[in-house]
Amino acid sequence: MNAFPHIPAFSSRRDFLRLAGGGFGALAFSALLEADEVKPQAAKADRVLFLFMEGGPSHVDLFDPKPELTKRNGQPLPASFGRVITPMGTGGNNLLASKHKFSKHGKSGLEVSDWYPHIAECVDDIAVVRSCQADGLNHVGSVCQMNTGSILAGRPSLGSWVVYGLGSVNQNLPGFVVLTDSGEVTGGPRNWGTGFMPATYQGTLFRNGSNPILNLAPPAELDAKQQRAKLELIRELNEQHRKSRADDSQLSARMNAYELAFRMQASAPETVDLRQESEQTKEEYGLNRKECADYAHRCLLARRLLERGVRFVQIYCGAGSQWDAHSDLEGNHTRNCLRSDRPTAALLKDLKRRGLLERTLVIWGGEFGRTPMTEGTNGRDHDPYGFTMWFAGGGIKGGQVIGSTDEFGLRAVEDPVHVHDIHATILHALGLQHKKLTFRYNGRDERLTENAGKVVEKLFA
Repeated sequence: MNAFPHIPAFSSRRDFLRLAGGGFGALAFSALLEADEVKPQAAKADRVLFLFMEGGPSHVDLFDPKPELTKRNGQPLPASFGRVITPMGTGGNNLLASKHKFSKHGKSGLEVSDWYPHIAECVDDIAVVRSCQADGLNHVGSVCQMNTGSILAGRPSLGSWVVYGLGSVNQNLPGFVVLTDSGEVTGGPRNWGTGFMPATYQGTLFRNGSNPILNLAPPAELDAKQQRAKLELIRELNEQHRKSRADDSQLSARMNAYELAFRMQASAPETVDLRQESEQTKEEYGLNRKECADYAHRCLLARRLLERGVRFVQIYCGAGSQWDAHSDLEGNHTRNCLRSDRPTAALLKDLKRRGLLERTLVIWGGEFGRTPMTEGTNGRDHDPYGFTMWFAGGGIKGGQVIGSTDEFGLRAVEDPVHVHDIHATILHALGLQHKKLTFRYNGRDERLTENAGKVVEKLFA
C-alpha cells in the first residue's frame, strides 16, 4: 500500500522517466516540436546565391521605368513630396530622366532597360520587387543591414544564419562562400561574419583570380598520412588548450577550420579548376571578354560551388561601392552593367539547364537604389526609400512585378518590402521560420529579422 497516496507509485523505470520532473519524455517531445516550428514546411530551395551589386544600382535606370520622370526632366520634385533627406543634401534638386530605353521582354512582358539586354532574356524566370526599403542612408550601414539585418555592426550575417539553421551539405567545402572582386567590401568581414554566434558559421572568403584559396596544396614533402598525423597532433594540442577555454568559439572555429582545410585539399582543387569547363560555357559566361571576365569567373565558380552542395554563395560585383554614381551615372553604370549583365544571365541559364535553378534561390540587388533627383549635373544620390531587387529560382514565380514606387521612383508606395521582409522571405524559401530561428545571447533569443519581418508570399508560385 502506498504510504503517501498523493505521490503516484511508478510501475517501471520507463514510467518514472515519463512522469518525473514534469516528464523527461515531454522535454524531448517539446524539443522535437520546437524543431518542427523552426522548419515547418517543405523547403522550396536548399541553397542561396546572392548577387550583390555594391554601391547602389539605379532602379529607375534598370528595372523601374518612370515615364513621368522623363516628362518632368529638369523640373523640381513637387512640394507634395515634402522634405527628402539624402546623404548629399540633394532632396531639393531637379528631376533627372533616365537616358535609357525600357522594353518589354519574354512572355510576361516584363520591362527591362537596354543596359541589361542579356538579363532581359531571363525575365520569365525573374520576379522583380520594385518596392524595397532599407534604413541606412550611407554605404557602411546599408551594406551591413542587407547582410546582417542591422545597420550596426556585431550581428550574424544572413549566410551564417542559413548555415546555422540548415547545416552544410558538402563536408569537404565550406557551407558559406563569399566571392569578391579586387575592391574592398564596405564594412569588410563583418558582412559575412557571425557576430555573437560561434565563429564556425562564418563565411569563407575566396580571393579574386585563378588562385582563390591560398595554401591549398599540401607541402610537397608530406604525403596524406603524414599530413593527417600532423593534423591530429595539432588537434590534441588544441584540445588541451581548450579545456580551460570552453567558451572560446574562435578557438573551436579554428580547430574546425584545420579539419576542413585538410578535407578541402582533396576536393577544392577540382572545384575551383575552371579549365574543366567547355569553351562554349566559357564564352557564354564571358570569360574571354575583357569587360566582364573578372565577374564571369566568379559566376562560373559559383555554379560549381552550388552544384557541389555549398549552401550559401555570395558574389560581390563592384566591391568598394563601385556602383556609387554620384556623378557620371552613364559612365559608371555602363561599366558595371557590361561587367554584370552577360555573366549573370549565363549563370541563370546554366543553373536552369542543369536542373539547379529549381532548388537555388537567386537574389540580385544592392544596399539601396538611387534618387530620381540629380546630384550635380549627371549623377544620382542614395535612395533607401524605394528601390528594386529581383529573385529567381527556389520556388519563385517568375515574370512578375511586385510592389511599386511613386511616379518618379523615390519612395515605395505599394506593397513595401523592407530588408527584414527580404530576409524573412529568404529563410521561408529554405523552409525556415524567421521568428523561430533564434540564437540565445545575453539572455535574449536573437533572430535575423530582429523584431520585424514578414514573408513576401506573392513571390512564390
